[in-house]
Amino acid sequence: MQRRAITVTGIVQGVGFRPFVHSLASRYRLVGFVQNRSGEVQIEVEGAAAKLDQFIEQLQSHAPALSRINQLSWLPVPICGDACFRIVDSEQGLASQVFVSPDVAMCEDCRRELFDPADRRFRYPFLNCTQCGPRLTITDRAPYDRVNTTMAAFEMCAACRAEYENPRDRRFHAQPIACPDCGPRLQLLDENAKPITAEDPLTRFVAGLMQGKIGALKGIGGYHLVCLAKDDDVVTRLRKRKHRDQKPFAVMVGNSTLAARWCVINDAERELLQSPRRPIVCLRKRNRVPGISDTVAPTNASLGMMLPYSPLHALLMDCIGDQPLVMTSGNRRDEPMAYQDADAIERLCGIADCFLTHNRAICVRCDDSVTRVISGRESPLRRSRGDAPMPIKLPFVCPQPILAVGGQLKNVFALASGDQAFLSHHIGDLDHLAAYESFGRDIALYERLLEIQPDVVVHDLHPDYASTTYAVERAEQDSSCVFGVQHHHAHLASCMVEHGIAGDVIGVIFDGSGYGSDETIWGGEFLVGGYPSFKRAAQLRPVRLPGGDKATKEPWRVALSYFMQADCDCEAWQREVNAAIRPSAVRPSAVRIVQQMIDRGFNSPWTSSAGRLFDAVAAIAGIRQTAHFEGQAAIELEAIALQVDGDETYPIEPLQQTAEWTSSCQVVDTRPLIRSVVADGANKIDKAIIARRFHNTLAAMTVQTCIQIANSTSINRIVLSGGAFTNTLLSSLVVAQLQSKGLSVFVHQRVPANDGGLCLGQLAIAAHSLHRDYHSKTAC
Repeated sequence: MQRRAITVTGIVQGVGFRPFVHSLASRYRLVGFVQNRSGEVQIEVEGAAAKLDQFIEQLQSHAPALSRINQLSWLPVPICGDACFRIVDSEQGLASQVFVSPDVAMCEDCRRELFDPADRRFRYPFLNCTQCGPRLTITDRAPYDRVNTTMAAFEMCAACRAEYENPRDRRFHAQPIACPDCGPRLQLLDENAKPITAEDPLTRFVAGLMQGKIGALKGIGGYHLVCLAKDDDVVTRLRKRKHRDQKPFAVMVGNSTLAARWCVINDAERELLQSPRRPIVCLRKRNRVPGISDTVAPTNASLGMMLPYSPLHALLMDCIGDQPLVMTSGNRRDEPMAYQDADAIERLCGIADCFLTHNRAICVRCDDSVTRVISGRESPLRRSRGDAPMPIKLPFVCPQPILAVGGQLKNVFALASGDQAFLSHHIGDLDHLAAYESFGRDIALYERLLEIQPDVVVHDLHPDYASTTYAVERAEQDSSCVFGVQHHHAHLASCMVEHGIAGDVIGVIFDGSGYGSDETIWGGEFLVGGYPSFKRAAQLRPVRLPGGDKATKEPWRVALSYFMQADCDCEAWQREVNAAIRPSAVRPSAVRIVQQMIDRGFNSPWTSSAGRLFDAVAAIAGIRQTAHFEGQAAIELEAIALQVDGDETYPIEPLQQTAEWTSSCQVVDTRPLIRSVVADGANKIDKAIIARRFHNTLAAMTVQTCIQIANSTSINRIVLSGGAFTNTLLSSLVVAQLQSKGLSVFVHQRVPANDGGLCLGQLAIAAHSLHRDYHSKTAC
């Protein structure tokens, strides 16, 4: 007989791990206990040595599907002679890391109960079990026990208590356990947030939607605004009220078969749609299929589709039938999603015609994750509900806890302890005060939740980012170290971490903008390096950006800059400005002023941005001259390019060595490309052909540059990062062509290529520096 003390770390709380351990110990007739401690599960188990060996083997090989064991260790301890195996109350321990499970979509067992008239939870919108339901969004602190969640407000009835305490029940120690007798309840409110008496609030809510109303629905991580997706008038009304002119809305349908009615779905996309994460998946639209208004995702080749992930959503879609619903974040334009009831009512009154809410509080606001499939691989666009705060393993151990605050747009922050990086849910753009305040609150919440108090704060080099301001002020307040990381270096490192890469790589980093080491605006970079350092080997030819950030909203401005740099003749310049670049709303005098700004360099910083190159081509080709949301011109350029096939490219010049901007960086000349786009436009070539040729050319230029750098450095590993590589066509072309040349190519599959993955790279670079300094006895 022996007794062993086993310690298990990883995603082992909130996923049915303790009930699994109890069942396993009972099967082998072992005695002892299992207990949650902060960041780990502690097991003491006693029995015959052979049985203990089998128990440990099964513990690792048959753990619950939602769990993830990072480490399992055991030590012999004295025999105690316990009478049975039991689950004991959790305690606060001194564990090195705390792991919190993401929210998990309703499992099939719970779904069967939801629609079984004989079940006591029939049509109850808050049922769950150890394999599904809210986790992160209801948790206030570790360990994951009911007392530390927003479910503490609901005392279990006798029936739920019996299930909770029965080791053979599926709800054994399911912390959010509830039923109609003791759990949360729905409530319906009118447009003025006054209660509406209704025997079935959900049915009344659906009746309102069917009449063309806009509803506000409280879900797992916050409020959604909901309406019929087929109704042009109601979708247009939602856009007007929300001040969201053209940015696509997501759509919820009941199942993947219905999704395939409106979109083309491959096996990888179907798997994502139906996964326990239940993200929004960007799918290729089918042509001319009625049932979803063109105003849902105008001028976009893709449609963001998702399936129900909570019992409430499942009941809603069951009531609505085969009709798709717009399901978009409950907020005004650019604000964080509302998740607290009073705030939601204040901000959404005037947008929603009715509210379907409930009395289970949300602790952590969490938007829906958004993803897509490129060349058979997942390419995340927004990592949030269902993913956060699932950790990503770092290739080295952090000697000190670290906070990385991310960037200004698509903000995500991260905390690191040991060799684990915990990325937050999607915060959003920090341009607005409400988003910045939410950013600060959520950092404090995650520090408490994960029990990590950072000694080092890492930020982007841009001095005007709100996240940079926070980092500097936080470091001064806490007397912690502060660490600045260049934007595109962070992108490179982020992709390296995903794939566990060490050493040097070639990084192609294409995005909208980032503060360069030379204090200019970068965005079309070819880097060589790794975690410790990098050098810029090449870049897209810089142009003036007239008006700075204003040019990102008015692509005709940057188009004019590219047009002038390409030295097109005056007569052609006048014709193209009037025909394509200048929208009718812009006066000729404004065009002349912008021309002068470019000539004189007034308020027109240099930029090598790939994003601005997309904008320029979209404007010159007559596709988009003014943008209503970030990346709109590039998205529409890709959508049009996907309408045609072909591998034709525009002329490509060899790399140039120039001292105009830098003495050590080669330049990819974009002027021949611009001249060709202008010529095709003047010759009335179809816009789709122009767009396709542009994508083919940019891909070929990228591959040519990578091959030249690889030949000169003997590095054959290429990482692709930055928001431009969320473009399906560009990414697939570059990957295929580089691989055909025998190069190893790495793309993002776990965190977004855009700025939503920036914090992971910041963490890795800072952690590597601290790790190196620690071992050289010079840690800060």
